[in-house]
Amino acid sequence: MTDYSSTINLPSTKFSMKANLSQKETVWMKFWDEKKIFDKLKNQSTEFPKYVLHDGPPYANGDLHLGHALNKILKDIICRVRFQYKYNVHYVPGWDCHGLPIEWKVEEKFRKAGKDKTNVNVVNFRTECRKFADKWVGIQKEQFSRFGIHIDWNEIYKTMNKSAEISIVKELLKFLETGQLYLGFKPVMWSVVEQTALAEAEIEYKEKISKAIYVKFPIINSKESKSIVIWTTTPWTIPCNRAIAFSEKLDYVELSISQNNSDSKFEKEEAVIICKSLVGDFLKKNNIQNSKIIRDVKYDEILSFNCEHPLAAIGFEFKIKIFPSSHVTDEAGTGFVHIAPNHGLEDFEVGKTFELKNIPTVDENGIYTKNINFFNKTHIFKADELVVQKLKDYNNLLSESDYNHSYPHSWRSKAPLIYRATSQWFISMESKGLRRKALSEIDKVKWIPDGSKNRIYSMVKERPDWCISRQRFWGVPITIFINKNSGSPLIDKKVNDKIINIIEKEGIECWFTKPNSYFLPNDYVPSDYEKVNSILDVWFDSGSSHVYVLKDNNISSKADLYVEGTDQHRGWFQTSLLESCANYGESPYKAVLTHGFVIDEKGKKMSKSLGNVISPDDVIKKYGADILRIWVANSNFNEDIKISFENLERQSESYRKIRNTLRFILGNMKNFKKKNEHYKSFDNLDKLILNKLFSKNEEIEKLYKNFNFNRVFQIIVGFCSQELSAIFFDIRKDSLYCDSPESLKVKCSKTVLWHTFNCLIRWISPIIPFTAEEAWQSWREEIDEEAEESCHLLKSLDLPSVWKNNEIDLLWNKILIIKDLFSSIVENKRNNGEIKSSLEAEVFICLKNEFITIKNKVDLSEILISSHVHFVDEVDEKFESMESSNEVQIKVNKSRANKCPRCWRYLEEQDIKSYLCKRCESVLND
Repeated sequence: MTDYSSTINLPSTKFSMKANLSQKETVWMKFWDEKKIFDKLKNQSTEFPKYVLHDGPPYANGDLHLGHALNKILKDIICRVRFQYKYNVHYVPGWDCHGLPIEWKVEEKFRKAGKDKTNVNVVNFRTECRKFADKWVGIQKEQFSRFGIHIDWNEIYKTMNKSAEISIVKELLKFLETGQLYLGFKPVMWSVVEQTALAEAEIEYKEKISKAIYVKFPIINSKESKSIVIWTTTPWTIPCNRAIAFSEKLDYVELSISQNNSDSKFEKEEAVIICKSLVGDFLKKNNIQNSKIIRDVKYDEILSFNCEHPLAAIGFEFKIKIFPSSHVTDEAGTGFVHIAPNHGLEDFEVGKTFELKNIPTVDENGIYTKNINFFNKTHIFKADELVVQKLKDYNNLLSESDYNHSYPHSWRSKAPLIYRATSQWFISMESKGLRRKALSEIDKVKWIPDGSKNRIYSMVKERPDWCISRQRFWGVPITIFINKNSGSPLIDKKVNDKIINIIEKEGIECWFTKPNSYFLPNDYVPSDYEKVNSILDVWFDSGSSHVYVLKDNNISSKADLYVEGTDQHRGWFQTSLLESCANYGESPYKAVLTHGFVIDEKGKKMSKSLGNVISPDDVIKKYGADILRIWVANSNFNEDIKISFENLERQSESYRKIRNTLRFILGNMKNFKKKNEHYKSFDNLDKLILNKLFSKNEEIEKLYKNFNFNRVFQIIVGFCSQELSAIFFDIRKDSLYCDSPESLKVKCSKTVLWHTFNCLIRWISPIIPFTAEEAWQSWREEIDEEAEESCHLLKSLDLPSVWKNNEIDLLWNKILIIKDLFSSIVENKRNNGEIKSSLEAEVFICLKNEFITIKNKVDLSEILISSHVHFVDEVDEKFESMESSNEVQIKVNKSRANKCPRCWRYLEEQDIKSYLCKRCESVLND
């Protein structure tokens, strides 16, 4: 028998089956760089409408994690899509370079050299901070680039750039001049570890076990032995107590308690005053069996009480008065709240309202000051046990227990925080209607997903004034003078303009090195003023970035999109909104997209201590950046996203389906020169694929523009594995391999493949840019040398409307029903050993009703990949039908015909000598 394998038109392409992404991707990075593909893309987009995605700056202090990868890859997909759909995309990556984490690292460096930060020249210290940040910007830039981020890496912004720092100063002074910035003394969230105030965005809530105590405050102006009882979870604040608060809306009673066991905290008969609705809980928590309510205690009587401090015996010898306050409730405790004015927002307001003497009680390090008897020089984190013991010693502790609750911690140091009253700079939410304006602007923004609007709305509605000062070295200084006599800030535009002019010429460091006289005009006495020595909250730096990145460079007055994680509703989204609304009267963005956090396969946050960390580098080394990008695109990123190597294996399987599809197309396009075949030349299988291309192209464009990337990817994979691989490729392999390359059928098939490739490459290039480029360069070398230099310069396609064909869909819905029934029958016969493949099948089909028309519209023998199809009007018991109806009935026998040695089909009409079927004989003769 003659070997005809050399006469078959087998696929041939350099686009390999094995991806080898981790090595190949760096080749394409070099290609894009050498060919200046991004520059060319920007140049060809200048006439298109502008689309501005403003980058929220990551912090420049360490290697990137998967959260960074998720964020930057999402942004890159968005930009690539917008470029493809004919927008002039503006996206400049940024870095947050000021602040505490960098300062800590530099402090650590000096400590190792035996130097304390306070003994180092401030400019030298800040120079080291700047060097540290610059080093990590360079490292992170390389790491981001490896993700396939398509930008000009020479065009970036840093919050520590001179232009940025000048702009930040200008924005700050606008707040001062418009009366929105004030110097206030009030409790703020304070980190005793970091020795600075923190903003709301720098706080995270974690579970903490505190010591909950019930404490007696003996009433001293009563003839009987009576006490007011309070409940607190911060025993360390008892030495700072100056009053007790109660509620006008609650009912209070006098509760008589008898000594009920040997360790009772009550001597003989004693009475306590507590909230009536909390009596039951109070008795249970304090293990009291013998008690009775004596009488109701009225409002005026409570006001008349004077109490003794529970630690009076060790120097706390002052009266404790009781005052009404709206913050007291009966949710827990006793209906009385002890007031430490320096250590709580409500406490501070009570102190201010009733003119309590407010003296420093805890310093910046968390140490009791000299104003606190007995405990001074003790750290508050070590004070709870000591305070509790002293309360026991003087018989004023009723009970103690562990209390598990959500407690504020520093986002960076992870240490518990305290409220501490200090002098800080605040942006008012009310004085100029900033809260009202911000809430109004939130309504005008498109929030993605929709529910994220409610999140930021509630946060802005309830947030306190914005504390923008920090007691550190590294950052933008608060360039304001304070009048020593009045304690008020100097508000003079002439002074501010001079400060700005000097900083523009000399840089921000001059604020730390030049005397007052250098900045103040001649009509001011420099010795009457002192410079503010605090720096700005880094959230003010990044919140102003819309100014120095967009407005100052005449890019846009408002970004089209911000994209960050859900935590930025209380961070960058919010501070940007407040800064812009205050100084420009509107939000800085038109739309905001939020994504979740990366978690492990069990839903846990990744941490080194749990050993569940997967780094982007781990993924890229094992799978390649395209697989990492698929993980991003194929996830519901509006929620927290799970990752595991098992998950990545699944993404790799999807990737292989796409790669094999591209390889099939490239391999079967050898020597093809595209001609615009008339639509009428295509058969119904060709028209099916063209129709699918048209409909999916429309759907994908809509989904891409609405950021529904996971649905896009699912459509692409589904199209590759179903309509293409399982239908078109499977059916047309015979024709592509065995028919004459000059036949109309092959030309039409290859034309369809041409269009399919050009659609696919555009659909996949935003998600898997490396693979798309590899396939495109194979296309250019092997098929279309005149094609665009890079697939990333391609624009979206407007496909011919004639391809849209609803009738084809209806026809193929019926054909696929027949094909599915046939495949099921063949599979059973193959399992029973009756036939080896569908090519051996001789098929008898009975069609009824709407299915009858199929006979004349397609070649069912080709579609079923069988040797013979006979249409019959009557059936016997060997026919099988669909479960739902008898409109399609099929019988399959093993063909008795001869097998063509070239195409392997079983056909009766064969050449007697060569055994070739007529089709193959004709092709070889030609």
